Amino acid sequence: MNNDENKDMSHRQHAKYFMRFLNILPSTLSSHDTTRVTIAYFSVCGLDVLGSISSISLDLSSRIIEWIYSLQVHPNEENGDMSICGFQGSSTVNIPLDPANNHYRCGHLAMTYTGLCMLLTLGDDLSRINRKALVEGVKVLQREEGNFSATLSGCESDMRFVYCAACVSYILDDWSGFNIEKATDYIIKSISYDYGIAQCPELESHGGTTYCALATLALSDQLDKLSQEQVEGLKRWLVFRQVDGFQGRPNKPVDTCYSFWVGASLKILDTLHMTNYGSNRRYVIDTQDVVVGGFSKWPDTSTDPMHTYLGLAGLSLIGENGLLEIVPTLNITRRAYEHLKTLHKRWSDEC
Repeated sequence: MNNDENKDMSHRQHAKYFMRFLNILPSTLSSHDTTRVTIAYFSVCGLDVLGSISSISLDLSSRIIEWIYSLQVHPNEENGDMSICGFQGSSTVNIPLDPANNHYRCGHLAMTYTGLCMLLTLGDDLSRINRKALVEGVKVLQREEGNFSATLSGCESDMRFVYCAACVSYILDDWSGFNIEKATDYIIKSISYDYGIAQCPELESHGGTTYCALATLALSDQLDKLSQEQVEGLKRWLVFRQVDGFQGRPNKPVDTCYSFWVGASLKILDTLHMTNYGSNRRYVIDTQDVVVGGFSKWPDTSTDPMHTYLGLAGLSLIGENGLLEIVPTLNITRRAYEHLKTLHKRWSDEC
């Protein structure tokens, strides 16, 4: 694509792009069917960042909300077991099972987080959320080291799911299922020699997991547990991830999504202003498809919902005209966040 054609953001095309994913899952994404909730999250929250949430009709909004609630796993009817609770990623896995295999019907932390974010973005009051059960569902997934597994049925356990668990706890305004001390210790142990933060202790620093770690510390009010040396080292490591756009690791190509992962990390540390906004913007804008809509990870490659949403979120962080403000810790708009705070006040008044 010609750089001259990409100086402006193709707002209308991007809104249409997201709407298509809310109506049909293209064959190119068929392998992601079991995590369809995340694709819907990128689309719904992407429309919100664009200031185009009204593009979703009341009827479609209602149907999306009903679909999300249909994926909520409720306590076991026989024994009241709440450890299975959370949200599944798709109706594909929401099927009757042989009783011997019921343990495979359980929530997934990333789907629970993105499902809750969508409900907030669509203005739902979360009245049908079983908050107590979801908190128990989070609690059972925390491991002795402080990290979290994604799901009871067996999965990876790393910084991504520490973040998802923290977001769920924050949204539900209940940290009783999240051992903050253990999670904080896990995060600090995952700080590498170069001050970036890895998936797990002794692994390579990564921009995405650095974001997950910092956002978790911010949400749980634990940023002060980092030493001054660690904070300054983190700032330096993050600032050095800018080439024109941002890369996730040293000596790797830049990628649209890190304009958010690294940008939001710097925002949390109040250091984003030390980067070159113009270079960042030019790179992200150069990855957009001005005809069909959407952003890709690299210029002149295929667009996808994730890079489209994170590209817009990264542009929002640097004040792009026409975009709503992103709250960097939860990765939702300020509009959706303010709705959440009204729910927190209501729940507090009901206690």
